[in-house]
Amino acid sequence: MILNLAVSLDGFIEGPNGEIDWCIMDDDMQFDAFIDGIDTMLYGRVSYDAWGNYQPEENAGKAEKSMWKGIHSKTKFVFSHQPRTDANATFVATDIADKVAAIKQQGGKDIWLYGGANLIKTFIKLELIDVYKISVHPVALGSGKPLFEALTDRIALQLTDTRVFKSGVVELTYVPR
Repeated sequence: MILNLAVSLDGFIEGPNGEIDWCIMDDDMQFDAFIDGIDTMLYGRVSYDAWGNYQPEENAGKAEKSMWKGIHSKTKFVFSHQPRTDANATFVATDIADKVAAIKQQGGKDIWLYGGANLIKTFIKLELIDVYKISVHPVALGSGKPLFEALTDRIALQLTDTRVFKSGVVELTYVPR
């Protein structure tokens, strides 16, 4: 279970109005390789409604179109108190830890915890994240939605990898201690 997420230098995962236009996609990030290494994505309902079926504009670059094609080829689960039927995803309303255990037991490639913030908080609380892959972007937003919000306990992490990209984005990979 990998949390792979962009965060501003001051710790926000989105701006005060939900904006993510500050996120940088460098070609040296090898994001396609990450996408190739997963076969399942987990969303909260709000994130799924925004991005789960997103299609890039016609004038989008080849890399962006390729990325979204890869993302949309994955098995998707949406964790929500508002269950519904969707041809592109399975909605899960209860027993999050049990459902995640069942997904992990299916085997296959890695699982990407896509977000949003509420689902991430739940996964942190339930200790369901195996790898924290946090890409720190060289921008301070001043306000917005923080990554680590309302923690009740500390999270002890061990740094396992660091990558620096030409844009100044720094990817930090941690595992729980």
